[in-house]
Amino acid sequence: MSWRNVFLLGLLVVYLATGAYHLYKPLPEGLDVVTPYRSATEVEFLVDSTWMDKHGDRHTEHEIFDAAFEMIGRAESLIVADFFLLNRFAGEVDDTHRPLSTQFVDALAQRHAERPEITAMLITDPLNTLYGGIEQPLFSRLEGHGIPVIQTDLRALRDSNPAWSAAWRICCQWFGNSPHGGWLPNPVGDTPVTLRTYLALLNFKANHRKTLITNGPDGWTGLVTSGNPHDASSRNDNIAVRFRGDAAIDLLDTERAVAAFSNDTRMAFPEPPEDQASADASVQVRVLTESRIREAALEMIDTAGAGDRLDLWMFYLSHRAIVRSLLAAQQRGVDLRVLLDPNLDAFGRKKRGIPNRQVALELNAAGAPVRWCNTSGEQCHAKMLLHRTPNGEATLLAGSANFTRRNLDNFNLETNVQVRADTGTPAIADAARVFDARWDNEQGRIHSLPYAEYADESRLRYWRYRLMEATGLSSF
Repeated sequence: MSWRNVFLLGLLVVYLATGAYHLYKPLPEGLDVVTPYRSATEVEFLVDSTWMDKHGDRHTEHEIFDAAFEMIGRAESLIVADFFLLNRFAGEVDDTHRPLSTQFVDALAQRHAERPEITAMLITDPLNTLYGGIEQPLFSRLEGHGIPVIQTDLRALRDSNPAWSAAWRICCQWFGNSPHGGWLPNPVGDTPVTLRTYLALLNFKANHRKTLITNGPDGWTGLVTSGNPHDASSRNDNIAVRFRGDAAIDLLDTERAVAAFSNDTRMAFPEPPEDQASADASVQVRVLTESRIREAALEMIDTAGAGDRLDLWMFYLSHRAIVRSLLAAQQRGVDLRVLLDPNLDAFGRKKRGIPNRQVALELNAAGAPVRWCNTSGEQCHAKMLLHRTPNGEATLLAGSANFTRRNLDNFNLETNVQVRADTGTPAIADAARVFDARWDNEQGRIHSLPYAEYADESRLRYWRYRLMEATGLSSF
């Protein structure tokens, strides 16, 4: 065998070994957790909503970031925020969008100026600096006010796209990146970027969490949402759960882990409470991250029996285990309703409907009712699953995680909460009311459209979705 062949064989072995290791390697400590259920107070279900009226006019209402800004404005000792997107780029932004990114930074800076003793911190994804390829003025402003910005070290996570990431880890990660000397078109803005930005982007992974924790006059408060303080996302439909109590300290502990492995920041705040059963509490909340969200979703679906109600409202639905469980639930006689984004738009760019239209094809063929969000440029970005039984018990799962392989199988960072209560509890009743309003287009608000509106029976696109889901060669 020639030296050339020996070299190529050795390179192939290194490539395969690198891909296998980073596909299955241990996660950093503190990830992939589920906390005990905690007694919670003032649990609220919040929603941001865009809809069309019968005259074709668009309307938008916000609750989520109004609640977040209230939390920040009342904080006394701590503000820890973790948001995937905090920037002004992507898509055409006009006066119908809300400048959420600036408002969020203003709120943090103002509260820190009013109370300098507050410890404030932002954890975020490096996409906001295009993986080091541009300077982010919003981050510079926070740091100028003494608020550190921690960009998540994505290299510590597993690789969802190993076919590319194995090569990137061997050849390219060592070169870092720079906001200077770019010569390629910026995919989301005007400033040219380096080739290294594109090479990092193809890893297709993220800190996709959306959380806020504060300590104020009413104690510890947590917010877990599907929404980002991102201008171009401000018309999206999103949901959130806000709660007070020990579960907020559990939420803080999950963020402490990200800060620790990203830049060795150590947060000196209360340890999580002792594991004390809260079986007598009328409303209970627990925090779930990464694959524990998948386990909770499957348990909710698989334990639903005939006559139970399952309402799923999802931006991306593609995870095969979830799809199989939904199909089985439909066959068992569960009252199932699935409301999906049509995967039509992404910040001014048209999409081809993958993966939701392909999954909807399976569900519809099995008799499961499917409707599409009536989007008009914005995204139906909510992520929630609601299970209700005839005897009045209910469980709500809501947060950042799409139901996809990347979001649920320990590749992205994700955070959801589960709320366990009876159906008359305000948070549960509000979640049910909001879903019903979208499903039935109540009060003249055209929130949803029938399945036939975006039905896609192409077998080619169906198998394309299956290949993309299995290999990680996708952005969902």
